Amino acid sequence: MGRSTPGKFAYQVVYRYLHDLIEGAPRSGQLRLPSLRVLARSLRVSLATVQSAYGLLEHEGRVVSVPKRGYFVRAGDDAEGRRGAALPVLLGQGASMPEDSCLEHALHRHERRLTRLSAQYSGSAANVGAERLRAVVAKRYIRSSRHTWRAEDVHLGPDVQAVLATLLAAIGLTGRTALVTSPCCWRLLTVLHDMGVRVLEVPCAASGQVDLAAMARLLLSEPVHAVVLPSCLGMPQGRVLAEDEQRAIAGLLAEHPVWVLENDLDSERCFNTPPMVRLRDLVNPSWLLVLGSLAATVGAEAPYAYVLSRHAEVARAFDRRCFELAPVRQHALACLLAKGEADAHLRRWRGEMQGATGLLCQQLRAHCGQHMAFVEPEGGGAVWIRLADATAVRQAVAALVGSTLQAIPGARFSAQGHHAQWLAVVWLDRQPASLQAALQRLASVLEPGGER
Repeated sequence: MGRSTPGKFAYQVVYRYLHDLIEGAPRSGQLRLPSLRVLARSLRVSLATVQSAYGLLEHEGRVVSVPKRGYFVRAGDDAEGRRGAALPVLLGQGASMPEDSCLEHALHRHERRLTRLSAQYSGSAANVGAERLRAVVAKRYIRSSRHTWRAEDVHLGPDVQAVLATLLAAIGLTGRTALVTSPCCWRLLTVLHDMGVRVLEVPCAASGQVDLAAMARLLLSEPVHAVVLPSCLGMPQGRVLAEDEQRAIAGLLAEHPVWVLENDLDSERCFNTPPMVRLRDLVNPSWLLVLGSLAATVGAEAPYAYVLSRHAEVARAFDRRCFELAPVRQHALACLLAKGEADAHLRRWRGEMQGATGLLCQQLRAHCGQHMAFVEPEGGGAVWIRLADATAVRQAVAALVGSTLQAIPGARFSAQGHHAQWLAVVWLDRQPASLQAALQRLASVLEPGGER
């Protein structure tokens, strides 16, 4: 394989290879897929590229990772099951950056240059890439002399799920209680559930504002061990939290000694430059944890996630896991970030996504405005829509299957199945003609007595 097809990231070619392998597999028995190293060697790509492709298939529910054994095709895999599992792939994962050949080429250019200096990666120097990347990430989070981070405070992993699972085990959250704002990122909910965490939900208004009174009641009445909150962009509503709201939340948390996990996966997806003041600048640093993803900045060629923490037990937990991340890819990512190339791409992406989302909202009002209510988002690219009832949501999801609009039932963003009247919609290909066709189909099922 060597090089990716022009206009495509390398992980997409690996993803297609694995997709075809799964499609051609027998439906009986459990098929073991090639290991990361074997596939990387045979297709001549990096381990990070293969990890990204496997991660996407895992998010879609098509494969399952078994510790110390590898990846397997999920039992009972079929078209209908895959379609249902794949619904939330593009939303709330901090990795919905569009393809960008210039950014991909810049990353590969850095990798080629660093590979020529291969002597740097022999013996004990193999950690140079990780050290450089951690230092660059830490620097991006320094706000002032009072809010500093060091490279050793940054703990890297192959993806969000692995990093979050390691973190939750380190702080002893397994079998204990966590508060989350609701609706909540579906990936966080999935890991919390898998770790045996009892999840309590703090409701948000339709606009995304956190119900502080409800949060205060739960903190007083329940044995809360951790609170999970957005850094500045609440998803799927796509609302930027105002500074006074952030300060009110921080003031409430100051009265309760609980872990604060700031979800920073989506912050870079604000249409305008993200606000300077974040929750992490206001809460007690002794209880602070920050979850982020390089995919949110660079795209799927950088599937790595990280947590910022000054706690020794968190550092020990990541040392014990010994995640194997390609050192050259990490060093190349550090160069991409340090030179501002990723930020330049982000600025272009924000403008393009804001224009596309504005057009989507305009067309939703024109075609279906009388059947729905929504607030135009300030980031993220999804539109959080309220319909008449749960039946209308099911009809809308069915109508949009296979179209340019990805429709995700609101209940996917709640551990208790709340938000049954809500729907998150993402415009996938940004082609106006296909958008018109999808909206006509949607309008036909929402009309009273319309097509079913």
